Amino acid sequence: MNTSASLSAAFKPLRVIGLMSGTSMDGIDAAYMETDGEDIVRCEAAVTVPYDGAFRQRLAAFIKAAPDRGAASHEGAIETELTDLHAAAVFHLLKAMGVTPSAVDLIGFHGQTIWHRPARRATWQMGDGGRLADILGVPVAFDFRTADVAAGGQGAPLVPVYHAALARAQGLPTAILNIGGVANITWVGTAGELLAFDTGPGNGLINDWVESHNGQAMDKDGEMAAKGKADQALVARLLEHPFFSKHPPKSLDRFEFSTANFVGTHFAHFSPEDGAATLTAFTAAAVARALKHCPIKPQRLLVAGGGRHNPSLMREIERAVGIPVAPVDGLGWDGDALEAQAFAYLAVRCLRGLPLTFPTTTGTPMPLTGGRLVQPAAQTRSVQATSVQAKSA
Repeated sequence: MNTSASLSAAFKPLRVIGLMSGTSMDGIDAAYMETDGEDIVRCEAAVTVPYDGAFRQRLAAFIKAAPDRGAASHEGAIETELTDLHAAAVFHLLKAMGVTPSAVDLIGFHGQTIWHRPARRATWQMGDGGRLADILGVPVAFDFRTADVAAGGQGAPLVPVYHAALARAQGLPTAILNIGGVANITWVGTAGELLAFDTGPGNGLINDWVESHNGQAMDKDGEMAAKGKADQALVARLLEHPFFSKHPPKSLDRFEFSTANFVGTHFAHFSPEDGAATLTAFTAAAVARALKHCPIKPQRLLVAGGGRHNPSLMREIERAVGIPVAPVDGLGWDGDALEAQAFAYLAVRCLRGLPLTFPTTTGTPMPLTGGRLVQPAAQTRSVQATSVQAKSA
C-alpha cells in the first residue's frame, strides 16, 4: 500500500462526509470525518436515515426488474429520488453537527448497488453525483467501483484499505467482518498485508426470508431464528456452491443466493422459524469457510455492519469459527458508521490519486485508484437545496 512519492506527505486533512446505502436497502448512513486519505485525524458525528417503506419497496422492485442498465422503467425518476434522499441525509447530519455545507470540503457518495457483475466487467451503483454536488454546493467523489471492474478486478470489497488504517492501532494479525446484505472480511497481517473478499450472504437472505413470512424487514434481535432449529445437513449442501471453494479475491451480487433462484428450491418445507435458523447457520458457516483462506487465523473476529445487532447470528458465527467474536464498537469504532466513514476516506484517496483497491483485495492487476470527482454548479444549487431541505426538515 505504498503511496506515490510525488504526493505531499503534508497533505492537509479534509473535512469529509461519507454516504453509504448498503445491499440491505434499509437506509442511508452518513458520517463525518477528517482525514488526509492515509491517517484518520478524527471521526465525529454519524446518522442513519432509514428509507421509508414505500421507497424501499419501489427500490426493491426496480432492482428486481433491472437485470441490465436501462432494462427497468423509471430509472431517471428513482435515481433522482435516491440522490435527493442522500442529500437530505447530509443535511440531517449537518443539522445534528450545527454546521452548514460550507464546513465540508468533500462528499464520498457510494450510491445504491443495483447489480454487480464483475465477470462481465460491469457494475452499477445508482446515484447522480453531479446532482448531489449541485444540491450541497460541495464537490462529490462517486462511482468508486467501475475502474476496478473495468481493469479485471472484482470491484468489491472497497472498505479494506480503511479497515487497514483503523487496524494499525490494534494487535495484528486481525480480521474485520462486515455484515450487510452480503458479508465481507478483511484480514490485516502483521506487516500490514491485506486480504479481503466477500464471504457469502450476510443479512440479505435472512431479511428476505423474514419479510416473506411476516412482512418485517429483518429478524429483529434474531428472535425468529432463536425459535427454530437449523438443518445442518442442508447447510453443508449449500456450502457446495462453487463460490465457497473459489480462492479470493471474490465478490458477490446481492441476489446471487436469492430466495427465488437458490434458497427457494431448498426451503419450501421449512417453518418460518426453522428457515430463519438455517439461513442464519448458513451465513455463519460461510464466514467459517472464509477464515480458512486467511494466511494466519486471527485470534478474534471483529464485526461491523447491521448483522452485529442480531444476537442469534453473532452466537452462530462464534460457534462456527471457534474464536471470540466481538462487535467493533468495543474498540471505540462506530460499527454502524464504518462503511460511511470508509467512503469519506476513499473520497480523499480519490482526490489525491491514491490507490483504493489492490491485487489482494479485489484481484485488480495492480494497486488502482478509482472514483470520479464532480464539482458543484453553483447556479443550480439554491433551488434544489431549498427543495431537499424542505423535504428533510
